[in-house]
Amino acid sequence: MAQSNNSIKKILTVAFALCIVCSVIVSTAAVALRPLQQLNQELDRKTNILSVANLYEPGMDVEAEFEKITARVVDLRTGEYTDEFDPETFDSFEAARDPATGRTLSGDRDIAGLSRVENYSTVYLVGDPDDPEQVILPIRGQGLWGLMRGYISLEGDGNTFVGITYYEHSETPGLGAEVNNPRWQALWDGKKVFADEESLQPAISLVKGGASEATEVDALAGATLTSRGVTNMLQFWLSPEGFGEYLARFRSEVSPDEAQDATVELESEGA
Repeated sequence: MAQSNNSIKKILTVAFALCIVCSVIVSTAAVALRPLQQLNQELDRKTNILSVANLYEPGMDVEAEFEKITARVVDLRTGEYTDEFDPETFDSFEAARDPATGRTLSGDRDIAGLSRVENYSTVYLVGDPDDPEQVILPIRGQGLWGLMRGYISLEGDGNTFVGITYYEHSETPGLGAEVNNPRWQALWDGKKVFADEESLQPAISLVKGGASEATEVDALAGATLTSRGVTNMLQFWLSPEGFGEYLARFRSEVSPDEAQDATVELESEGA
């Protein structure tokens, strides 16, 4: 005898079959679209890096422009480049979780609220990697509502800001989310990380009431905690706990042209 369409058994059978079919469709779509998603994520990463260096223009060939940039992995403890990892695939965020490539922070050492950080990170050099025009550094830290992730770009002197951008945050629209307002980002151009050439501790900070020093940027209006978070993450990542050792080496290196000029001058004096 045929079962009634309203029978519990038939209803459960149809529901189960529908679940199976939907699961197969969703899984197939996820697998099929994964390469496209990864491609879009990589394109977004490169676009953000070009943007913070003021190299991005709408409609441009991102891949072609990105060829001007060289990625290198840095050992944050020594400030030296390392070939131990492939900069194209190295994930510093994941490295922070691995006891072999990360370390735990606590107390005053953890002003960015990260708990753990990586011992290695990827930097991006614009132009000649031996004498770069800019160096781009990844940054992250706690804002008001969660983790903020972005990039900063410094000129070849390792001290002067070119730009700042955030590609991930959950800050309040119209307040903390103004970190991605082009007008606020434009305030960073020309600002200094360090108060003087010999300093190893960054002085850059966000201040209320108008920035008056070379190491000060106007705070975000109505977003005190987000502004504090930006200050803390920059002072962390630009200190010896972050990229401080690397920037110290970067700032002390003499460009090939300067080295050649110095050699010629010494030879002239010897003659």
